[in-house]
Amino acid sequence: MSENRRTPGKPIDSGKLDQIVSQARRDSEKRQAGYREQSLRIHPWICGRCGREFTRGNLHELTVHHKDHNHDNNPPDGSNWENLCLYCHDNEHQRHVDQVRGYDGLAPAKPAQAATFNPFADLKSMLGGDDEK
Repeated sequence: MSENRRTPGKPIDSGKLDQIVSQARRDSEKRQAGYREQSLRIHPWICGRCGREFTRGNLHELTVHHKDHNHDNNPPDGSNWENLCLYCHDNEHQRHVDQVRGYDGLAPAKPAQAATFNPFADLKSMLGGDDEK
């Protein structure tokens, strides 16, 4: 394993790095193409959240969401997938991040304190507006 690590001060082997990145991209595309194509065959071309309908012309905007957030859990019956539009998919992942961080979507645990600073409190005198018309 030490042979895969870069020695400090030694230049990065860009050829090897390019091979690693290229292989990772191929593997990712292969995995995504597999379950995406299956999900598009099994499920209707409709966002499972907002109900937006898709055609061949805009199908690239329909994503496959893993309900359990495990991208390696791809049962052939599609039970872990739902088709979501780009916007609903982003929202779902943000909700998951919030949940992991402990945010439940309700009011904050500590009530926010009211602001006491007023930057315009002395504005009239600063503008020389003591003389009224």
